[in-house]
Amino acid sequence: MTVRGIRGATTVVRDNSEEVLTVTEALVKEMAQSNGIQPADIVSVILSTTQDIESAFPAKAVRSLEGWKYVPVMCAHEMNVPGGLPLCIRVLMHVNSDIPQEGIQHIYQNEALKLRPDLQK
Repeated sequence: MTVRGIRGATTVVRDNSEEVLTVTEALVKEMAQSNGIQPADIVSVILSTTQDIESAFPAKAVRSLEGWKYVPVMCAHEMNVPGGLPLCIRVLMHVNSDIPQEGIQHIYQNEALKLRPDLQK
């Protein structure tokens, strides 16, 4: 078994606490489900938001998921790069997995589909 990274990203329409938590939960659930990951398989989750999101910590959505109480989760802000995708939440999930690197399903939702069209299957 190896530690693998699963990437994901999504966007919100506006910086609203409820929306931030809802889209984060949906993204993280799909990332785990698409890769057959259980909470016990997760080493850690790092979430970042663009600097225009400040209404809620996306980590709150992850910690509130059934069975995810002990998963280490941390939030940060993304670099503020001109032309970057606004209102974006990114996730890097480190997991113990037997899936080969090229078999990992990275999940991009909403406007974040533009970030990595090469990873969409």
